[in-house]
Amino acid sequence: MNVITRFAPSPTGMLHIGGARTALFNWLYAKANGGKFLLRIEDTDQQRSTPEATNAIFAGLNWLELNWDGPAQSQLQNQERHIEIAYQLLAKNKAYKCFCTEEEIQAIRTTSKEKGNAKLFNSPWREMTQDQHPDRPFVIRLKTPLAGNTSIKDEVQGEITWKNEVLEDFVLLRSDSCPTYMLAVVVDDHDSNITHIIRGDDHLSNAAKQKLIYQAMDWRIPIFAHIPLIFGEDGKKLSKRHGATGTIEYQKLGYTPAGMRNYLARLGWSHRDDEFFNTTQAISWFDLKGINKSPARFDFKKLDSINSKHIATLDENDLIKNLKEFTKLNDDYDLTKLQISKISKALYCLKNKSKKIPDIIEKAHFLLTIRPIIGDERAKEVLNSDGIQLLRQLTPHLEDVKWTREGLEIAINNFLLDSNLKLGQIVQPLKAALSGKLSTPSVFDMMVLLGPDEVKDRINDLSNKML
Repeated sequence: MNVITRFAPSPTGMLHIGGARTALFNWLYAKANGGKFLLRIEDTDQQRSTPEATNAIFAGLNWLELNWDGPAQSQLQNQERHIEIAYQLLAKNKAYKCFCTEEEIQAIRTTSKEKGNAKLFNSPWREMTQDQHPDRPFVIRLKTPLAGNTSIKDEVQGEITWKNEVLEDFVLLRSDSCPTYMLAVVVDDHDSNITHIIRGDDHLSNAAKQKLIYQAMDWRIPIFAHIPLIFGEDGKKLSKRHGATGTIEYQKLGYTPAGMRNYLARLGWSHRDDEFFNTTQAISWFDLKGINKSPARFDFKKLDSINSKHIATLDENDLIKNLKEFTKLNDDYDLTKLQISKISKALYCLKNKSKKIPDIIEKAHFLLTIRPIIGDERAKEVLNSDGIQLLRQLTPHLEDVKWTREGLEIAINNFLLDSNLKLGQIVQPLKAALSGKLSTPSVFDMMVLLGPDEVKDRINDLSNKML
């Protein structure tokens, strides 16, 4: 079987993080099996669908680097095909025209409910012949089986069975000739040769009806895999109250595509005890058997931990690319080309233990700021008269030094020995003088990156203040 999966979001809002995970699982499964991953925009609801939402879906998938095969499909553009299939089902006597008004439908349901019937709506038009049809608007309904069961073997949920006696004859085509979602999704999946439908388990109730359409058309039934929803840490369905829910929001927060893919893959799927892995490993390991039945819980601390590891191991060109894209989305981080160049040269000492992109920029403060250095409150406490005096005493020891990390370590260690001091006593004032902060990369890395002239100038600025 040539595996073909699809992601089929409705463009009615942002790409939710749960939708992004569904797309990822479909993408991983296709890649793992040498297949194709298709994107279909289910835009038949014209009142709620917007171009902005469609673009948000594209942006989210592109950021996560979940490239789809071929052009994105539009469900709306296939409407004539959906209508064609509805009339084919009608011709095969697998469907029928129903002329019931909304008032009549509600009356039948009320009566059925009072009688305790398992099925609330039974259309009186199901067995009517053409000559009995009135000249007024109608819908086309599928003839669902009246007895027996409908079952699917779900790759995640196991075998699921519905009693046919509770399945109503659902609408395929509305009175305005607009196809319903239930019909359109089956036709599109069939025509696209979808082999595996991997989606959220909130769609599980649709599976029985969709299988009945496949059977009525004598079409091959795809393999279903309904994955659990994502909950917040409080055990409730993930929503805005838990923090960011839109995919692009995570890019704006400074997470990396690699880190996000890794974390989303672990939400509801596992491979042994592996927590941190790259995309190549995820593709080679991914299978449907590894998906759990129970809902996954979103944990920002775990996401930060995984993202931190990816930042530490990412290729520096990729990391700078991520940084540039991050700054485009955030007006508070308007970096110049020169500043980005400086960060690029310093990544080796900035990326370790950085949870997100803003952490890298924060650590690069010593490179991005300009003289005179304005220290924060903690830095000012360290740069008292004693601290500045130590820096003055250090300055002569920085002359004629080989300006490398090793050379600087030797020079400062010699100064400490001569002065009978400990490293911490000079490191804190140095950090404050060079950065205006105490939370910085290694003081030796800062000195190497700033260069001898800038280091001495920053120390001299403080010395001149005391004169």
